[in-house]
Amino acid sequence: MGLVIPLKKELNNSYMDLKNLVGNRLDDVSQVIKYKLESKISLIHKMTDYQLKSGGKRIRPLLTLASSKLCGYRDGDRDINLAACVELIHSATLLHDDVIDSSELRRGVKTSNSIWGNQSSILVGDYLFSRCFEMMVEDGSNEILKLLSSTSSTIAQGEVLQLEHKGEIDLLEETYFNIISMKTAALFAAATRVGACIGNRSKKEKDALESYGKNLGLAFQIADDALDYLSTKTIFGKEIGKDFFEGKTTLPLVIIFQKANSEEKKFLTDLFKKEERNEDDFSETLALINKYKAVEVSLKRAEYFVNVSYDALGIFQDGKEKKILQNLTSFSLNRSF
Repeated sequence: MGLVIPLKKELNNSYMDLKNLVGNRLDDVSQVIKYKLESKISLIHKMTDYQLKSGGKRIRPLLTLASSKLCGYRDGDRDINLAACVELIHSATLLHDDVIDSSELRRGVKTSNSIWGNQSSILVGDYLFSRCFEMMVEDGSNEILKLLSSTSSTIAQGEVLQLEHKGEIDLLEETYFNIISMKTAALFAAATRVGACIGNRSKKEKDALESYGKNLGLAFQIADDALDYLSTKTIFGKEIGKDFFEGKTTLPLVIIFQKANSEEKKFLTDLFKKEERNEDDFSETLALINKYKAVEVSLKRAEYFVNVSYDALGIFQDGKEKKILQNLTSFSLNRSF
């Protein structure tokens, strides 16, 4: 496939092509979620409504819808209901993540915990999970129930693993990839495999779509981590340097620690022993990021997963759905939002 450096216009087109592919079914997903989250409890209503309105690109449910279409699912609404499940799992983990990270902004808007507090966010996150599991049971597929249940468990384990290594500047690259594989890639993989399950495809095709989603998710998260040291709040929708100030060691930091001289290693080690880091600390770290081209190296690593994701769909017959899903792989790497 070669280097993945498409123009921004092409990137935007790849995402819009995906949305257009599923037509109004993404709107149907939103309606299902809204219906399933209805509650007589005023605070639950306010918070779930806020969460839905502040939603991002909804990549994960789009992947479920598009994968279902690729696998020939045409009649019925299982793809809509299960895409809603995937999005509810994602939304629930975001509510919990923001509490753990003490985040005040997500996608450029205030987080629920910064408005209603941590206790409410945790409980409403649990409410989203419970509604999601009700929907999974209603679907009636033990295979999908097991898949999404184990995925939820994997995501939680990834969160704990990340917490366990918080502030560890000499984090092993293997540990970093284990974290993002569990926290991010697992749900991407489940989202796409669900489509093959709905379409009653062979194990080989299910595995192929799972591989597509997993590697897409890995590239997506690496790009996200790299942009934390490159992008601006206005186009990225989050606080720049957020991972740094929270003491999270992501791939750019792993890379500079690997390449740093002894003096720089000591500086980084002392820095991450501190309870809090300031703007001057961030500026000095950015200088090392630039010196060792850590953002560029990170994106090069992500490019490998983009290519694996692209190639995973090779077993499917050529067509519109396949082409759009393959084009989307570059979006995960080059997005700026």
